[in-house]
Amino acid sequence: MPFEFAINGRPAKVDVPANMPLLWVIRDVLNLHGTKYGCGMALCGACTVHIDGEPTRSCVTDVSSVAGKKITTIEGLSADGTHAAQLAWQELDVPQCGYCQAGQIMSTAALLAKTPQPTEAQIHEAMDGNLCRCGTYLRIRQAIHRAAALSAAGAKHEAYTAKGKK
Repeated sequence: MPFEFAINGRPAKVDVPANMPLLWVIRDVLNLHGTKYGCGMALCGACTVHIDGEPTRSCVTDVSSVAGKKITTIEGLSADGTHAAQLAWQELDVPQCGYCQAGQIMSTAALLAKTPQPTEAQIHEAMDGNLCRCGTYLRIRQAIHRAAALSAAGAKHEAYTAKGKK
């Protein structure tokens, strides 16, 4: 049965079983390999994508449930890798092995979209369930704060630039 949705701003139509996990559609059918398989039970966060802006574990999400929705993977977070979370991750050299980082960044991006200046408690809640086997949690938290600062600075710059162009 064919399912239609948007992925990273582009229309997609896939003819797969209704209960096929979205993760496998993304990786095996659409050939987007940034989203990782971790546990297959929505416990580790490696497979996190955004569905209509909400962070979602794609390993337990049936493709039938995303028909007509907008999906964003790590590849679609920004066209050139300049999302504030991506920049902060690079600046602070967060990854060790890097396997979990796409899911970490996608969860961070969703948090910052809703809460531009998150508290430690909000970060803890948003990132709960995103596991890092290498234990880079301190750098991840630092990067989230840095991404918030970069986002705020970017928003101020865009507002200033827009004001000057009027």
